Amino acid sequence: MSTTAHVGIEALGRVRLLTIMRPERRNALGTQTMVELDRAIQSAADDGFGAVVLTGAEPAFCAGSDLKELAGMSPAEMRDHERRTGDIAAGFSAVNVPVIAAVEGYALGGGMILAASCDLVVTADDVRWNMPEVRNGWLPPWGLGALVGRVGPQRALGLTLGASPCDGTQAHHIGLADHVCAPGAALREALALAETIAALPAHAVQSTKRFYQRFRQHVAMDADSAAQFETDASHPAAQALLSRFAKKP
Repeated sequence: MSTTAHVGIEALGRVRLLTIMRPERRNALGTQTMVELDRAIQSAADDGFGAVVLTGAEPAFCAGSDLKELAGMSPAEMRDHERRTGDIAAGFSAVNVPVIAAVEGYALGGGMILAASCDLVVTADDVRWNMPEVRNGWLPPWGLGALVGRVGPQRALGLTLGASPCDGTQAHHIGLADHVCAPGAALREALALAETIAALPAHAVQSTKRFYQRFRQHVAMDADSAAQFETDASHPAAQALLSRFAKKP
């Protein structure tokens, strides 16, 4: 296993396992984290892998955007950061190999969208899925197209408003996740699924991904269009939250 600053990279046969390794920040998605994930996922096919599994270091998958990092940005810088993050997550569907999320603990905000952007999602039944952004004073629109594609616009609206938090069983029921398992088994189940897919003819898997990417593109909103809906992070409610994170070590 090799480790970049924020991501563990391990080869398990023809499966590349990527682990977000920022437990001290609850595996938050900072700029460097996303860049490292992007590089590791984009190079998977070139390196001969047949599938990628994405997970988070214990005790959870991902708590969303790194609010401490965002607190040091201007509103314009935040918007640019969100656009880049959205572009990277949207790029998962364009990679030639399937990307499978293994979710334990919680997937909050951007962490929930990161998982939804993967081709397949395996969740433990007790995972907490929720989007707290609106409650915290803003709407980061990156990746919401992936959420709509999975659960439809009406359910996506409730999830985005934070009015419909759900556990893993409910997430599976509404299509947010594709497989549900017992707590602690998500990574094992995701790796088994990845091994099965990696054993399939690579050209057929790649053609399948390209076919379904067309449908995703119809649903997903490009970053420039989505930005017009983004709440101004200079709003007092958003600034109050960011100021609290700015003071954290």
